Amino acid sequence: MSSTTENGNVTAQMPHGEKTYKKTTSSAIKGAIQLGIGYTVGNLTSSPDRDVLMQDFYVVESVFLPSEGRNLTPAHHYPDFIFKTYAPLAFRYFRELFGIKPDDYLYSLCNEPLIELSNPGASGSLFYVTSDDEFIIKTVQHKEAEFLQKLLPGYYMNLNQNPRTLLPKFYGLYCMQSGGINIRIVVMNNVLPSSVKMHYKYDLKGSTYKRRASRKEREKSCPTCKDLDFLQDMQDGLYFDTEMYTALKKTLERDCRVLESFKIMDYSLLLGIHVIDHASKEKDGESSQNATDGKRPGGQKVLYSTAMESIQCAAKCGECVTTENTKKMGGIPAKNHKGERLLLFLGIIDILQSYRLMKKLEHSWKALVYDGDSVSVHRPCFYADRFLKFMTTKVFKKTQCMKSSPSKRGRNPVAALKSASQEVVSTVSQEKTEKKYDVLIGAHSLASLDEEAFGSHLRPDLVPSNSSLFEAASLATTISSSSLCVNEQYQLVGSVHSHSR
Repeated sequence: MSSTTENGNVTAQMPHGEKTYKKTTSSAIKGAIQLGIGYTVGNLTSSPDRDVLMQDFYVVESVFLPSEGRNLTPAHHYPDFIFKTYAPLAFRYFRELFGIKPDDYLYSLCNEPLIELSNPGASGSLFYVTSDDEFIIKTVQHKEAEFLQKLLPGYYMNLNQNPRTLLPKFYGLYCMQSGGINIRIVVMNNVLPSSVKMHYKYDLKGSTYKRRASRKEREKSCPTCKDLDFLQDMQDGLYFDTEMYTALKKTLERDCRVLESFKIMDYSLLLGIHVIDHASKEKDGESSQNATDGKRPGGQKVLYSTAMESIQCAAKCGECVTTENTKKMGGIPAKNHKGERLLLFLGIIDILQSYRLMKKLEHSWKALVYDGDSVSVHRPCFYADRFLKFMTTKVFKKTQCMKSSPSKRGRNPVAALKSASQEVVSTVSQEKTEKKYDVLIGAHSLASLDEEAFGSHLRPDLVPSNSSLFEAASLATTISSSSLCVNEQYQLVGSVHSHSR
């Protein structure tokens, strides 16, 4: 049996249950990955450490690995293939930045069998996870691999400025070439560790058009649901203390700004929710399962690889959630509307989509038929703004929002009226500010809509060249609206006093 995905990739299910990708069996792909990475990374250890130069981002190294073996390559049971390594020195720098030692990288990818995952999306890609839970290996299309190559210089500069990020952490880009077929793979961080049971999983875009899990997906033991499912399941959102919320919001804002500067859109926030109170009831079953996984000390040892380490937060995870394995898990502590303790695992995924001509046409067509603001494909500027607003207002909230303020009896009625009027005025002022902000956002996005993602005008620091002007305009709007708010407050308070007389 075979099926064609919406990206044109053909995946087939062999009679004995093994998948094929581009007419190549999954076992052959896994074997080629381990042989190729073992050879290239092993050779790279002999290269002296030095600064990464611009030309290093465009280097492609190739090695031929025949099945009978050669002087420097081992024999194997797979068809002859060529293994290509893209920007080896640049990716070595990225691995060092995240604290990945060459021996650990080789051990994780080559010494233990790779575990194939069921495909969570419609891309037709194959996914593998290493036995120690550290790395995800994903097959990518030619366009995605090419786009990642173009991103590397900017990605390098962004990580130097901000290693704590929820963006994907890329550790290697490779290509297996056999029989005229190219299979490109990328090695990334694992967002959802399999050692922790996810009671809920969501793929969130901030869009509402057709953003509900299919019936087939919902039949799975732990389905990956979507935006409308989240709004239905978690109507009140997820609650953090003030410091954690601020840190998460700051990280998301920074990451979205980076993605917008590269004209990247259609990305998602992958969110896994581990309910600690549920897990305590399932403790016996989990402990017996973990006992069988004792090949190597359990995962997520890579620097900044966990959700907790990836956000700009000085708070320690253990201060908010009391559990023995909290630090090992690396989840962000939170609570739901029931007050249940949660650990959240999250990361931004699918960033290798550029807002090119086909995406522009797709959005224009959908906007004619449906509400243009609700579809997932949109201008990068609008997409980032909608994504951020959805995450920081609908999904993540501050803890104090859970508690209603106690009634304050016995106070001066005039003071109470004054307080109420201030709340009304501030709400009106905030709405006016948001409208002006939206106008500025729209002007900004339309001005940059037809620009090329990698033209000479783009600044190398990943921040759009007009960001300072945009921020200044936004600040001016805020100041003017604040003064308006003060004037309206005086008018309302004056009217309250005149009525009380």
